[in-house]
Amino acid sequence: MATPDNKTADTDEKIFIGKSEQTAWLTLALANRHGLVTGATGTGKTVSLQVMAEGFARAGVPVFAADIKGDLSGISEVGEAKDFILKRAGEMGLNFQPDQFSTVFWDVFGEQGHPVRATVTEMGPLLLSRMLDLNDVQEGVLNVAFRVADENGLPLLDMKDLRSLLDAIVPNGRKKGPDDEEDPFAEIRKVAQSYGNVSKATVGTIQRQLLVLENQGGTKFFGEPALLLKDFMKTDSDGRGMVNILVADKLMQNPRLYATFLLWMLSELFEELPEAGDLPKPKLVFFFDEAHLLFNDAPKALLDKIEQVVRLIRSKGVGVYFVTQNPIDVPDKVLAQLGNRVQHALRAFTPRDQKAVNAAAQTFRPNPKLDTARVIMELGKGEALVSFLEGGGTPTMVERVMIRPPTARIGPITPEERKAIMGKSPVKGKYDTAVDAESAYEMLQKRVATTAAPAEGQDGGAGGGILGQIGSIVGTIFGTNVRRGRLTTGQVIARDVTRSVTNKVVGGIVADLGKSVGGSLGGSVGRALVRGALGGLLRR
Repeated sequence: MATPDNKTADTDEKIFIGKSEQTAWLTLALANRHGLVTGATGTGKTVSLQVMAEGFARAGVPVFAADIKGDLSGISEVGEAKDFILKRAGEMGLNFQPDQFSTVFWDVFGEQGHPVRATVTEMGPLLLSRMLDLNDVQEGVLNVAFRVADENGLPLLDMKDLRSLLDAIVPNGRKKGPDDEEDPFAEIRKVAQSYGNVSKATVGTIQRQLLVLENQGGTKFFGEPALLLKDFMKTDSDGRGMVNILVADKLMQNPRLYATFLLWMLSELFEELPEAGDLPKPKLVFFFDEAHLLFNDAPKALLDKIEQVVRLIRSKGVGVYFVTQNPIDVPDKVLAQLGNRVQHALRAFTPRDQKAVNAAAQTFRPNPKLDTARVIMELGKGEALVSFLEGGGTPTMVERVMIRPPTARIGPITPEERKAIMGKSPVKGKYDTAVDAESAYEMLQKRVATTAAPAEGQDGGAGGGILGQIGSIVGTIFGTNVRRGRLTTGQVIARDVTRSVTNKVVGGIVADLGKSVGGSLGGSVGRALVRGALGGLLRR
């Protein structure tokens, strides 16, 4: 019988992960039931992640993974037939054949990959509050700001949009004198105060936290062109899944920003993808490295929603794999959703460590042949305890296996190799240049200018009258660089009403104009807003 090579080791239904007395297979049809890769630093978690990513890509499943140390970038280059790799492959009956996988690099800072951006509106007030580490009062004021933006048709795309809006809702704290100009933001402030007290001190605190976020790279993250997640879900010319790697070494300098960013991506996938049911293989597999950062100090309401998204997103055909040091880093409600497990070695030098080892052992289905807690401390580098789902979705008994060697390069690539890969990237040029579209900042500046120098011809001039209002609406919806297909429900209503109104003007029915605009837009745009970043699930 011939020795199996890389391709024949896997099947159309399973991925070969490792082997000892038993072969460890990850079933593709159950891969969207999520998974967990754990182990102490230096025990082989990254290699296991790479082996799984290669298997998914080989099966035509796109992969997204955060690369904390840069080691995962080697998946883009041909592997090397080193002695220890050939030895391990031979012990498993594999005919090792070096391979490489089509890779796209992403970087929030745009330095080692294509820029990743989101608009402030897509991030939403809850996730943005966590990113800024705001308390409940400050989060409430931020929610007020988003509501005011909705009701006044002010798109929040980048940081300066949010800053200018916060300035606009702050009470001016003085009475108007006889020589004072009319306050351009009086109506905005009135709306803001109707939702609760908005104090200057609270807004000042939020502004200072925004400054901290800007210094950490937030200015580069918020803006347009915003990321289209469908660009993660592609295959190459050979039908293999594209491997998307987020360069996260610099992003990890702000762990809260890193965790909130990946949670935003997960929530966007949940919102955008249609229901898919049980598929022969996932549409996308999402690896969340340093997963404990997602749950550290997270409020209960957020933890509940994370558990809900993890539980429901599998029906969209997405598999989520958390990578962390110990299973106890993950809350029990989330841990219960992770059916595919790979456990590398843990060390027990203190009573607390011993407790963690015992807790990790209890997460597996027992094997009478193994003392799981003892074996976890004895595992060598490249060895792991594994349990994957099988049949009707039940986990197999835990087995001790040697993880198969990756076929692509192990370790980081050079800057020259990275540059060459980006030069032939399928999204080259799509996100590399930032676009500063007209949004809340520019629109609020126009209000100030209009107040200082009122436009001529209030009944029909360019800046006044009902036609001026229509022009503003058209500019907001059609004249900005908001991505097509990403309009909020309120903006869709505004667009449709504007088209209707324009048709009436063309037909000469000017009498109905004021009623159409005033009646339809006044209360619908803000209240009908449907936002990204967990949408209604995370809205309080």
